[in-house]
Amino acid sequence: MIHELTAEMREKVIEWRRYFHKYPELSFQEEKTAQFVYETLQTFGNLEISRPTKTSVMARLVGQETGKVIALRADMDALPIEEENTFDYVSQNKGVMHACGHDGHTAMLLGAAKLLTKLKAHIQGEIRFLFQHAEELFPGGAQEMVKAGVLDGVDQVIGIHLCSPIEVGKIGICHGPATSGSDTFDLKILGKGGHSSEPHAAVDPIAIGAQVINNLQHIVSRNLDPLEKLVVSVTKFHSGTAHNVIPDTAILSGSVRSFHPDIRQQIPGLIERIVKGVTEAHHASFELDYHFGYSSVVNNDRVREIVEETIIDVWGEDTLRTLPALMSGEDFSAFSDQVPGCFIFVGAGNKEKGIIYPHHHPRFTIDEDALEIGVELFVQSSFKLLGQLD
Repeated sequence: MIHELTAEMREKVIEWRRYFHKYPELSFQEEKTAQFVYETLQTFGNLEISRPTKTSVMARLVGQETGKVIALRADMDALPIEEENTFDYVSQNKGVMHACGHDGHTAMLLGAAKLLTKLKAHIQGEIRFLFQHAEELFPGGAQEMVKAGVLDGVDQVIGIHLCSPIEVGKIGICHGPATSGSDTFDLKILGKGGHSSEPHAAVDPIAIGAQVINNLQHIVSRNLDPLEKLVVSVTKFHSGTAHNVIPDTAILSGSVRSFHPDIRQQIPGLIERIVKGVTEAHHASFELDYHFGYSSVVNNDRVREIVEETIIDVWGEDTLRTLPALMSGEDFSAFSDQVPGCFIFVGAGNKEKGIIYPHHHPRFTIDEDALEIGVELFVQSSFKLLGQLD
């Protein structure tokens, strides 16, 4: 029955996805998106709808009988990217684009909510639909929603992410860590400016910054076990304003991705030690700001097993893919840090259709066949979780 009901909703879910794609909004600015979701949910009936934050929405579906409480999450925000696609529903908001699939996530969760409201008589317990704002921008919307109480009384939570590197028709799940802890740093090197013809009279922050970058690469494998999954990347280097002037400062920024909590805590000290050594050797000083961002999403074994059983029961064992942990960050961790959870990757790529571009690319898109799979996965997993929670 669920399979047939999902198929009947296919065109409506695609319509919703294309609407969201056409009118994307940046993190913490999803006012029209949230209002559209709120008003659409109102048409379904059987839901208690609220606005936990200014640009998020929660809907509660309380079954006919008491039971466990599960939550389903979708993120709604877009990215500051100028779209280069040419289909009819390209972004109408200049410089803003759904380049990560969040338009599809929102549409799939709307579809799941509509279908599950029709099946209220069969639900034992409660299902919460979390339409989250601001996944792409730290401190993230999930943290705000948790503080607003959306997880109060929740037993388990799942989230789905459409994934273009995985072919449509396949579903991937990580065992244990699914995404990395995602942190950033900003470094200012304070030297002494001067004329480019007399570098000996200056303290060149550009030359020092170059050495800092090289030495930061020694954190991985020379300061920590090379078998640890860790990435330290300097992604910004700004200094100077003229060809013949040695500047007095250089600004460097970067990203750190890690999985092990103990390793994560060591990184700021290692960066500071390296920068201190290099700058002191060249009579410079520095200012370092280290920012802990999203923690690693770690899939709970029991929830993962139930989701995997659902995938195999509905689509067959060949559909399921066991994935290695990804170095990308995800603020779903704010939910899964509080209650047992599972983060699932639904394949949305299709080489035959030219759907080959990575996430955050100006030509990113999805195979819309994945939307139907995502809706049914939300619904089937909901019944499985409500019936098999320990």
